[in-house]
Amino acid sequence: MKENKKNIIIAGGFTLLSIIYTLLVKFVDVKPIGPNGSEVGFAALNKAIHNLLGSNMTIYKISEVLGYLVMLLVVIYGCIGLYQLIKRKSLLKVDKEIIKLGCFYVLMLVVYVLFEKIEINYRPVLMDGVLEASYPSSHTILALCICFSSLITSKKYFNKQYIKKINLVTIILTGLVLLLRIISGVHWISDIIGGVIISLTLVSYYQLGYYYKKTK
Repeated sequence: MKENKKNIIIAGGFTLLSIIYTLLVKFVDVKPIGPNGSEVGFAALNKAIHNLLGSNMTIYKISEVLGYLVMLLVVIYGCIGLYQLIKRKSLLKVDKEIIKLGCFYVLMLVVYVLFEKIEINYRPVLMDGVLEASYPSSHTILALCICFSSLITSKKYFNKQYIKKINLVTIILTGLVLLLRIISGVHWISDIIGGVIISLTLVSYYQLGYYYKKTK
């Protein structure tokens, strides 16, 4: 079907973009501009933006709190799924939309853990005296993935009277997380951009699975 083909092309395009961008960050303009002489890709751009914005741990902590508020959506959908499981007494009878969303959350966490292990860039600041992996911005991925997947799913589970307000609040909170993450200076700008691209890649696969229609 045309819709399936369109979503497959979108997912494939974002996947290719994520791979290319990550390779560029890893190998282009790599210089020791980070703490303890740590090497960082896109050094000129990252250094210029970081020097302009500096770092602010208070803003960083605020972005953490707002990120947790966005993550409450995971709890809400999880409770919906648990309620259905208890009431219907079978995982197979839980709404397929909830199952797909749960699978998406698992994929999101797998990517999160994967990049915690693969060190592409290190943070521009030490966290409690420790040099941590910085690429991509994990909070950017979590916030954007949760936000966009909820925008796709919410129309089925929230009252029409409140859905626009719920989605608006979700978008505003996610936007603030992204903005404050940039301003806080705990990530290089290339980490934030990478987080956005990878998030869009993951969401494109969720959209593909959510709207996929079997052909006869």
